[in-house]
Amino acid sequence: MGRLVGLGAGAGVVASLVMAMYAMIAALTYQGVGFFTPLYHIGSLVISPDHMMTSMQQADAGNAFAFYAGPALVGAAIHMMTGAAFGIMFAAIASATHLRGIAVIVAGALWGVVVYLSSAFVVLALAATIFGSGDQIKNMSSLVGQGTFLAEHVIYGVALGTFMWRAARRDR
Repeated sequence: MGRLVGLGAGAGVVASLVMAMYAMIAALTYQGVGFFTPLYHIGSLVISPDHMMTSMQQADAGNAFAFYAGPALVGAAIHMMTGAAFGIMFAAIASATHLRGIAVIVAGALWGVVVYLSSAFVVLALAATIFGSGDQIKNMSSLVGQGTFLAEHVIYGVALGTFMWRAARRDR
């Protein structure tokens, strides 16, 4: 059981980093809100959203790389812990259903959709209430854009499934 938890958590953290890179590139390019803004957005769960807003204003003024170490680290830590938790859940489901081969990657993509739906419609609203954060958390999926938010989560799921599949192949 410990190995399964470690595998799920590790794969979930790495997958969350892949997801974050996509979110940050999207924020830099077609969203135009600043490269580090997704980290500040996530961090605003427990700290002021001021850095998120400042980053967006800086991007609008031509500085797309406004960096604030503390809020960025808070956002990264929250994101990786969340990725680890969903990774552990996926590892338990994959193990219980005896998923093998490419099915783990496909299931990972579907898991990404499940995480998207649960986050967009339940988890973020609940987290905003528990932590007393504002609409920037409750409405994160609509603020980011539903299409981008869904893509981020599918990317997370595919990465999660891929890392789990590779680990299973390595163990054989």
